[in-house]
Amino acid sequence: MSMPMICITSDSNRGTPSGELLRQLVSPAAYSAAIAAAGGLPVIAGERCAEELARRCDALLLSGGDDLEPHWFGEKVLNSSVVTDPLRDGFEMELCRLFLANGKPILTICRGFQLLNVVLGGDLWQDLAEQQGYIHSDQRIRHLCMAEENSVLARLFGREFRVNSTHHQAVRRLGEGLRVTGRSVEGIVEAYEHEGRPILGTQFHPERLTGAQWDGRTPDFAPYFAHFVGMVEAHMAGR
Repeated sequence: MSMPMICITSDSNRGTPSGELLRQLVSPAAYSAAIAAAGGLPVIAGERCAEELARRCDALLLSGGDDLEPHWFGEKVLNSSVVTDPLRDGFEMELCRLFLANGKPILTICRGFQLLNVVLGGDLWQDLAEQQGYIHSDQRIRHLCMAEENSVLARLFGREFRVNSTHHQAVRRLGEGLRVTGRSVEGIVEAYEHEGRPILGTQFHPERLTGAQWDGRTPDFAPYFAHFVGMVEAHMAGR
């Protein structure tokens, strides 16, 4: 079997088509490195050709980045701390729905974790610190994550382990078909799995907890990416 092609969504500098700021797309190297180390072929999405990407690629990785525009879950912007990228939102909403329609595996991280939750009908805390009083946006933090029994995370890393914490928004109401598989000590949703689809997600950033960026304060999350690539291979074999 050939290496599974994993489409990885791009981040941006939030430039607009008006010419005020030339739009540039970027992809932190840790995503591609983690997928490649696990045996996948990383393919960086460029905000174009969503249908072709969903047809040719075997799976999708929805990556981290800026806040999600609140209108996607029926709210107005809460305050000035909510920083969004409407162009990215629009492309990734379309891309996510296409991969869902094709039944292909999806891995979500941070912003991507939130986006898929919204696509499936859930909503978010727009500003976790303002609305709940919890600060989870410090790159120095390694906090406890408590995994549910029989979840992928628990099988790989045990029921309790530490993770990083660099998010401003958070899942509030869970999307249809998702089940919580990990929480912080405050009860913030840190991980989910889908009950009927090949979907995994984490609010934390596992790609920064393996390879060159792993600092030994958490588990090495290489097995998590290997598990996902294995899911993709099993899905390909079952077609």
